[in-house]
Amino acid sequence: MALKSFVLTIAILAVVTSISHASDPSPLQDFCVAVNDSMAAVFVNGKFCKDPKDVTADDFFRTGLIHFQFNVGKIKAVAFAGLSSQNPGVITIANAVFGSDPPINDDVLAKAFQVDKKVVDYLQSQFWWDNN
Repeated sequence: MALKSFVLTIAILAVVTSISHASDPSPLQDFCVAVNDSMAAVFVNGKFCKDPKDVTADDFFRTGLIHFQFNVGKIKAVAFAGLSSQNPGVITIANAVFGSDPPINDDVLAKAFQVDKKVVDYLQSQFWWDNN
């Protein structure tokens, strides 16, 4: 009798788990192309943005989406981050970080990479081919 109950339980679990699935009902929007005309925009995270279906690669001035975090507090902080993309691609981090235009603040880069500010200045002075 115990074997029949066990087999029945396994069968029920197999049926239930085969029809269940998890997904994000709405895709993550991790970009906002600014617009001047609020009537021709969508409202995302408190900002007026160009409608995502009308966004083109030219709207990004040939730069990838680099995420970085900076602790501005006086005590240590811990952060957990999971980043992904709906349209993944390849970007050279060194070009995007040290060759960006406008440049990222020297103090931020020095602290993020735990190097002297002179090292950051040197890296930013190098020619970063094509910056993408």
